[in-house]
Amino acid sequence: MSKVFHMKLDRIQPSQLYISSAKLSQVMKTFDPRSIEPIPVKKLGRYVVFVDGHTRAFAAFQNSLSEVTLYWEDEELDWDAYRICVEWCEKEGIHTIADLQDRIISQQDYDVLWLERCKKMQEDLKAKRKQQVFSNRKAEGEKRSSA
Repeated sequence: MSKVFHMKLDRIQPSQLYISSAKLSQVMKTFDPRSIEPIPVKKLGRYVVFVDGHTRAFAAFQNSLSEVTLYWEDEELDWDAYRICVEWCEKEGIHTIADLQDRIISQQDYDVLWLERCKKMQEDLKAKRKQQVFSNRKAEGEKRSSA
């Protein structure tokens, strides 16, 4: 894990549209504002984005904390997928963790509305990437045959 630092919650862009009420309930049972596990973030464009830990960040917000402990995510994740998730959040008016206040839903709804949506997006990205590779190979072949 990279060096930890603090940042105000209202300066961090969420990358998901919902919070699972079941997961939030579990987090709240053991929540201690003095010992929140650092939350991973990544700089994407003009935003500092939550990569994970939305439920912990929301629990901090519910407990009137204005700052959380963070660290810069250094793993290579699918940043294209995160950019799409941030676009979804922008379209839905979700700019801070507080904007998820009215988006706490049952685990069943979370599975359908969020996890299935993400799964479809991942499948679409995979197909798009496969098509790009095919198109690139085709273009390379055409260059060779015209040379």
